[in-house]
This record gives sequence, structure tokens and C-alpha cells, in this order.
Amino acid sequence: MAESAELQVISTDVVFGEGPRWREGWLYFSDMRGGAVKRIRPDGLQEVVFSVPGRPSGLGWLPDGTLLLVSMNDHSLLRYRDGALQEVADLSPWCTGPANDMVVDRHGHAFVGNMGFDYEKGEAMRAAVLLRVDPDGRVTVAAEDLICPNGMAITADGRTLVVGQSGSRELAAFDLAEDGSLSNRQVYATLPEGAVSDGLCLDARDNVWVASPMTHEFLHMQRGSDTVLQRIGTGARHAIACMLGGDDRRTLFCMTAASLHVSGEPAEIDGRVESVRVVEPGAGWP
Repeated sequence: MAESAELQVISTDVVFGEGPRWREGWLYFSDMRGGAVKRIRPDGLQEVVFSVPGRPSGLGWLPDGTLLLVSMNDHSLLRYRDGALQEVADLSPWCTGPANDMVVDRHGHAFVGNMGFDYEKGEAMRAAVLLRVDPDGRVTVAAEDLICPNGMAITADGRTLVVGQSGSRELAAFDLAEDGSLSNRQVYATLPEGAVSDGLCLDARDNVWVASPMTHEFLHMQRGSDTVLQRIGTGARHAIACMLGGDDRRTLFCMTAASLHVSGEPAEIDGRVESVRVVEPGAGWP
């Protein structure tokens, strides 16, 4: 296992960052508690793309370049078009907790997770479904019995969907068909004791970088095993999400936070965008 590398701070102008996505020279992300979608360059130049009334979470793009966004509190999938947010699909009939992260495949199928329970109200953890929203807005239950489906990624060949579970050490994976249907559930990787996954991304070898908020580290996991290839510690901070980007896709952008409580005053939350150079470039979606 490689030794831990040191994270470099890019920005502290973040309340609570989630859903980082690399696109056309920018790292896009949802400032969940800040109520905005933002983007930042590796040199620290940061912009607000647009404000969001509720809590923004997962981001993704349709093949035509339209930006999709998950609204956690509203249990809805939105699109940003012509300077305005429009609802694509109401997810509330299937969400038993706040809507969460998302990945969009090459055909425009959006896979959306949800917490399955309201952790801020102290509800007990329970299994949840993974939803698929087709380009026409139709909603389908894509998979069941996932424990807080969260960060997701799709392999570069477009044939495997990886789903992190924030209530389990196991990263689940499914065969992904051209029509967006899922089959053949399997274990993609098993995290170390005490770790659960938040945001994640894949490298060119189909190994996975996973944010582990409870153990304060980003883990590089080997596909199909419990082998940890590298650990990047975050000290007292929580690891929230990560994305491989930069011109050569070898910069691991890391979202970290001082607290996991997202319902308090903004001043109580100390978010950061940080980065570290790694060996294997990013691949697949997002």
C-alpha cells in the first residue's frame, strides 16, 4: 500500500461541498449547505454557477450538455436551462429519505440515490431504492435493498455501475445495459473495518477512490477485493467526496468538512476543496 500523500488546499470558500465533477477545465460541485452550484479551477478561481432554493446534491450532464441536479429536500431531479431550473422528475413517491448523489450515463439515464431515512430526525437506518430517470422524465426503480445508496460511477466501457452505500462497507456493482436496466448485482470492493462510503470515482484501471467520512480518509480500493492501494488522511476533517480531474485527469480533487451536521448555521460548517496528485488518471463517468 502506498503511503499517504498530503492534501493541498485550493479553496475554503465552501460551506459544505458535495458531488464534484470535472468538466472542460472546471471542477463543478454542489455547495449543499451554501445553496448553490459552484465551479472552481485548479488555481483557485471560483464562481457561483447558479443558486438553488433547496439543498443541491448530485450533478450530471445529458449528452446534449444540459446540466442535471438533484434537489435533496424537494426529492426532485432538476435541469438547468436558459438560466432557470426546471423539474425533470418528482422522485418523492420513491424517496424514503433525502434524495442524494447521482451519475448520468452516456445515453442520458440518470441514476439517483436517496438516504432511505431522515438521519437529522434520528430515524433508524433502513434499506432504500436506486432510481433511474430516463431522458423523457420517466422514473423506474433500478435496484432495491441498498443501504443509503450514495456516490456512484460508471466504468469507461459503460457496462458497469458502481454504487457506494453509506450504511455498509460494501460497494455494490451492477451490469449496466444500453437501455439503462441493471442486473447481476455483485460486490465491487469491500472497505476496511469502520469505513463507509460517501462520494467516489474510478481510475483508468477501474479501481475506485472512495471518500470515507467516518475514518477521515480517502481510500484507493482495488476492484473486486478488500485491498487498499493507498490512503490519504484528512486529519480531523471528514472526507466527503472526490473526483479525478485536471488536464491529465491525475489530480484527485477532494471535498472535506469539519462537521457532518448540515442543518445548523452556515458559520458552523467549514468546507474545503483540496487536491493531491495521483498516478492513475480518471476514467468513466462522472
